[in-house]
Amino acid sequence: MTLRTQRRLAAALLRAGRKRVWIDPEAEEEVREAVTREDIRRLIREGVIQAKQKRGISSYRRKKQMEQKRKGRRRGHGSRKGTKYARLSKKERWMRNVRSLRKMLRELRDEKKLSRRNYRKLYLMVKGGAFRSRAHLKSYLSEMESR
Repeated sequence: MTLRTQRRLAAALLRAGRKRVWIDPEAEEEVREAVTREDIRRLIREGVIQAKQKRGISSYRRKKQMEQKRKGRRRGHGSRKGTKYARLSKKERWMRNVRSLRKMLRELRDEKKLSRRNYRKLYLMVKGGAFRSRAHLKSYLSEMESR
């Protein structure tokens, strides 16, 4: 006789699938005699019948991939799905640029490399979109010094 009924009852009590029910091979005779739910409950308490751990999906590869992405890898043309501005909106791009430029201006002003007057002039130029990047602002400043 198979342990089909016992396995079914154990699965219901353990709230697991039939495949996840583990029956101790040494106590097979004892399990065969268990025919009521109460008998099965007792065997579960004794540890003769247990639920195997669920099989999960390993996230190892995903973790490795995310680690690489944090380093700036895997961002080439073949990995891109959205358009340029779906990936980073124009506004977001603008904010990042302007904030970095303003930070640079503040630092220069605090280090007394810029007068308050020039700081204000450049600040408004930044607001007007006169500079593409920090490098562009630096080249503008060096050009102004040489004059």
